[in-house]
Amino acid sequence: MFSADRMPTSEDSLVSIETEPTPPNLPRPASLTALFWAISGIALQGFGGVLAVVQRELVEKKQWLTTEEFVEDWAVSQIMPGPNVVNLALIIGDRYFGWRGALVALAGMLTFPLFVVMALTIGLAGIGHLPAVQGALRGMGAVSAGLIAGTGIRLVPALRSNAMGTLACTLIAGLVFIAIAFLRVPLAWTLLGIGLPAFFWALHRIRTLSTGPKELV
Repeated sequence: MFSADRMPTSEDSLVSIETEPTPPNLPRPASLTALFWAISGIALQGFGGVLAVVQRELVEKKQWLTTEEFVEDWAVSQIMPGPNVVNLALIIGDRYFGWRGALVALAGMLTFPLFVVMALTIGLAGIGHLPAVQGALRGMGAVSAGLIAGTGIRLVPALRSNAMGTLACTLIAGLVFIAIAFLRVPLAWTLLGIGLPAFFWALHRIRTLSTGPKELV
């Protein structure tokens, strides 16, 4: 509240904006056991379309992550060595329970799929050459591609809050798609040629936005 003998200034409005209460925290796994079974459930559903499963389970159902957080964590998972979903599980486990959570999430991601893969390997050893089996595998590949594409489209609105701006994000995504899908540029060169300039542009934009409010004082 302002006193009657003084009008509010721009500095007062800035302080009131900065002291607004933060939104309530998102739900989180109740225990390491809950984390293990949640990650295991995701792993057992991810037959090729794991991106769609992870986004639906973590963002829409469990709400452990916002869409923006999921996009950022998934981007980090993609540029790190190793399977994307395993990297994401490590990030999420470490975020909630530290190194113990990371190990539990890793165990949840690998334990049951290991048994499934071994069973499928043994079962397909004698029938993998049959046309019906090969056709089924190709069909599952097409479904997986559709799931990934659909999830990617659903994540596009999260770019509105990206520091780089929607136009820059669209341009970078288009360049990466052209480089990999049509020009067949190796991933390492794509990261260096497009990802590195994008990183410096994002850093510039973050610094610009962080210093912007100070100019109003």
